[in-house]
Amino acid sequence: MRVSRVPTVKRIGPYRFFFYSNEGSEPPHSHVEREENLAKFWLEVVALASNSGFSAGELRKIEKLVTDNQVEFLEAWHDYFGR
Repeated sequence: MRVSRVPTVKRIGPYRFFFYSNEGSEPPHSHVEREENLAKFWLEVVALASNSGFSAGELRKIEKLVTDNQVEFLEAWHDYFGR
């Protein structure tokens, strides 16, 4: 089964931040990918939810990007999925 992606919310350097269209029943979060690496961060209180391939150091950098863009990402989530 192929899961469609919502259009990219934001690109920062090599990272693409996005949501999957079938995840509206979960708390707000963003996925981030670079090449074959993928992670998921909760947005209401920024925290790593899952990781596949990113190093601990890179995850700290990504977490800062998520924190810096938290308001924008939450707005995009609520615009797409509703409140």
